[in-house]
Amino acid sequence: MPMPADDIAKLIREGVPGAQVEIIDLAGDGDHYKAVVVSEAFRGMPRVRQHQLVYKALQGRMGGELHALALETRTP
Repeated sequence: MPMPADDIAKLIREGVPGAQVEIIDLAGDGDHYKAVVVSEAFRGMPRVRQHQLVYKALQGRMGGELHALALETRTP
């Protein structure tokens, strides 16, 4: 069962406090998303570490409930 966009955003906000999160359904199928995550927590972090932080916030759902997620991370 696909994961709702609101659930994805909630998990990211909980795992990256203060983050601004926008979830875009790329294919209109509720299964392929893009997350744009803006957080001060990313400042000074390499992009790979930023993405790892977001994946950690998803609590192992990548590859299961959440099939595909493109990430765009940046600082404010």
